[in-house]
Amino acid sequence: MTNFNDEPEGVRLQKVMAAAGVASRRVCEDFITQGRVKVNGKVVTELGTRINPEVDKVTVGGTPIQLDNSRVYLALNKPRGVVSTMADENGRPDLTQFVIGYDRVFNVGRLDSETTGLIIMTNDGDLAHKLAHPKFGVTKTYVARVEGVVTPSIIHKLLSGFELEDGFIKADKAHIVDVQPEESLVEIVLHSGRNRIVRRMFDFVGHPVVGLVRRQFGPIQLGPLKEGRVRELSKIEVGALLKAAEGKQERAPRPPKGQKAAPRQKRR
Repeated sequence: MTNFNDEPEGVRLQKVMAAAGVASRRVCEDFITQGRVKVNGKVVTELGTRINPEVDKVTVGGTPIQLDNSRVYLALNKPRGVVSTMADENGRPDLTQFVIGYDRVFNVGRLDSETTGLIIMTNDGDLAHKLAHPKFGVTKTYVARVEGVVTPSIIHKLLSGFELEDGFIKADKAHIVDVQPEESLVEIVLHSGRNRIVRRMFDFVGHPVVGLVRRQFGPIQLGPLKEGRVRELSKIEVGALLKAAEGKQERAPRPPKGQKAAPRQKRR
C-alpha cells in the first residue's frame, strides 16, 4: 500500500473497491471507516488512502478482493467423453468448445474423460497454481457410484489410507450416501490431484467406479449447472476461491440464484 495523501499518485481505495464490484463507492467508504478493510494485511480507516491496484492486496471482512477486472473465473460442468485440455493432439473433444469468447482461459486441474462435473476455468495463473497444488490443501468433493456393497470398514480404509504405486493416499473425508444390492453411492473428499486418484482408490478397496462426478472444488459448488454449460463465478465466489488458495478455510457460498449459464458454444 502507498499512502499518497500529499501526492497525486495512486488510486483512492474506495474507488478501486467500487470498480472491483465490492459495492457502491459510498458503501465502500463505510466499510473503510468501520475498519473492515485491510490493505496488505493492515487495517485502513482513512478515506484518503491511495493504493496501487496492480501491487496491493485488499481484503474486506477477511475475504480477498480481485482488483484486476481482466481476470476471468468460470465454473464448467464437464460432460463425459471430453478431455481436460484446451487442445487435444488426438482430436478428441476438449474444453475449448465451452469457453469461446473468453480471453485465454484454461482449466485448473483435470478430470479424466469419463468423469463429469466441476472444472474451474480461469486466466489467473497464480490462483490456478495454488488451487491445483496439493500443498495448499484445496479439497475436491466427488460422488462415486461403485460396484458392490460398501461397508463402514471400507470407508474406514479409505480414511486410514494405503499405499498405491505412486505413494500413500487417504481420503480427507468419506461417507456412504446410498447402498443398493449391486451398487453403492459414496461421497469422498480429497486434496490430492493425482491422475485418476478416486478411481484408483476404489479399485484398491475392491469397488470399481462405474460413475463419477465432481460436485465441489474448494468452496465452489457445481449446483444445478447442467452438463456442458459454463457460468461466471460471482464476486463472493471469487473471494472465497482466493481465500481458499491462501490455505484458509472458507464456507462454500451458494451458487448465485437466477444467474443464467452462458449459451452453449460450438467449436468454430
